[in-house]
Amino acid sequence: MTDTLFGGQESSRALSPAYPERAAWGTAPKLRAWQQEALDKYLERAPRDYLAVATPGAGKTTFALRVASTLIDRGLVNRITIVAPTDHLKRQWADAAARVGIAIDPNFKNSDGQHGRDFIGVAVTYAQVASKPLLHRAKTEAARTLVILDEIHHGGESLSWGDGLREAFDPAVRRLALTGTPFRSDTSPIPFVDYVEDADGIRRSKADYTYGYGEALRDHVVRPVIFMAYSGQMRWRTSAGEEMAASLGEAAVTKDVTAQAWRTALNPQGEWIPAVLAAADRRLTEVRRTVPDAGGLVIATDHEDARAYAGQLKKITGESPAIILSDDAKASSRIEEFSSDESRWMVAVRMVSEGVDVPRLAVGVYATSTSTPLFFAQAVGRFVRARRRGETASVFLPSVPQLMALANSMEAERDHALDRPSTDEDGIMDLEESLLDEANREEKASDTLAKGKYEALESQAAFDRVLFDGGEFGTGGEIGSDEELDFLGIPGLLDADQVAMLLRQRQQEQVSRRKTKPVSSSPAGVPDHRLLMDLRHELAKNVSAWSARTGTPHGVVHTKLREVCGGPAVALASEDQLRARLKKLQEWFIGRA
Repeated sequence: MTDTLFGGQESSRALSPAYPERAAWGTAPKLRAWQQEALDKYLERAPRDYLAVATPGAGKTTFALRVASTLIDRGLVNRITIVAPTDHLKRQWADAAARVGIAIDPNFKNSDGQHGRDFIGVAVTYAQVASKPLLHRAKTEAARTLVILDEIHHGGESLSWGDGLREAFDPAVRRLALTGTPFRSDTSPIPFVDYVEDADGIRRSKADYTYGYGEALRDHVVRPVIFMAYSGQMRWRTSAGEEMAASLGEAAVTKDVTAQAWRTALNPQGEWIPAVLAAADRRLTEVRRTVPDAGGLVIATDHEDARAYAGQLKKITGESPAIILSDDAKASSRIEEFSSDESRWMVAVRMVSEGVDVPRLAVGVYATSTSTPLFFAQAVGRFVRARRRGETASVFLPSVPQLMALANSMEAERDHALDRPSTDEDGIMDLEESLLDEANREEKASDTLAKGKYEALESQAAFDRVLFDGGEFGTGGEIGSDEELDFLGIPGLLDADQVAMLLRQRQQEQVSRRKTKPVSSSPAGVPDHRLLMDLRHELAKNVSAWSARTGTPHGVVHTKLREVCGGPAVALASEDQLRARLKKLQEWFIGRA
């Protein structure tokens, strides 16, 4: 038996029931419970289109390849086309397929139009398909084709990409779409995805099977993620020559000031980045006590910053980190080399943010100004893949509202919406939705200031808090303080329940220490800067809690407190003014109880 495949070539090794030797080519791994359930539902329905949404690190590739091998064995398909976002992911898919006996060619080029007869299919990028959709349509029509669309949300990135996918794969007998993050910041429909109108009249993507981070965490499929948030004082000069200062992540400041403070923090010449990198490396050292090959990844905004961060890491560790840049022809081989060795750090811009599988990554530094939910989820997804029960992931990030909201909603399941959510009668959206809507615009701190000159003058880092499972822990403290070291020293092997228990314990210990802390020895009339920082942190947490309870944006709460209690913005408020606002918030809580 032969099948005509690949532009007229005949393959005597098309993988079908007539060729039982396929089983000897590779060993299919045992499926996880969710993968088996999703497969059973797929086979029961036998749909032409199927969308599986599974959190990063859950094993979408294994599920998809089991679908492919089953369809091949049943004689339902005899050609596979895998579409992935990047060249590196094409090779990753080909390697995974080879391990289960499916020969996929990741080196197929549009210009050649052909590949070896021993392959049952190809792995291509979305850009390849969009550039020559008719070529891929002809390939699809020439055989009974299964198309696997990895990270299908990329299909909505532009009209031309969406049109190209429809043109190329409309004739496919089966299409399997996969994503870990179905939501997008735009309203371009994603090809081969169903949209259903909800009760609010918003059309949202409808998955055939969903496996979220919360479920995966309970099943010990992914690691629990501990977010280490760092704040600090920033100072910069604007394009108009005005010097400005703000505390990173201060809720009362404007969006533009937050962006400028954020950019100042990420500046390699300041003190914030080196301090946070050193803290992250201390955390990595602790994790490596129980996970010897654990590695770290710094995600930078651009190539220049990436190189600078790498230089700082070398000073901290004495070891040169791997640098992964998108324009480097050896980027894929560098990723593979890092994945297989035991070196400490890798620094990348965007290339390692999505899909790339480096299971030993356990500590991350989010040193980028990109704040979309899509990018954030994919970036955090690089650290959550569990190899054995008890491994934890730690991600260090700037303490800014956009990222705090995203970190606190890790378990939220969102779909791609074709219509913008409507606001309530007061024109104020729910806090989380408004923050995500703002983040969805993919505003970058660097973009905010691109039109004018900018000069970062000074940045100082301070430990702010820990976020885990929707809760916030820690009383804040200086770099190297007991408050920071309490959390950096958490063991590297803990399950989610143990992490939560230990964080609560450390929180209680810190509160007890603060209560017994000696009165400041500062001379009369000299402000105690440590006490002021503590009060600002306490106020920020209480404002956040009140905002969550009432649905009132942080900024509105701060403005109301200033109206009632008097005084300037938080960064300029005195001890008495801060205490007055905390007291007023307490009264509000009691009155609403």
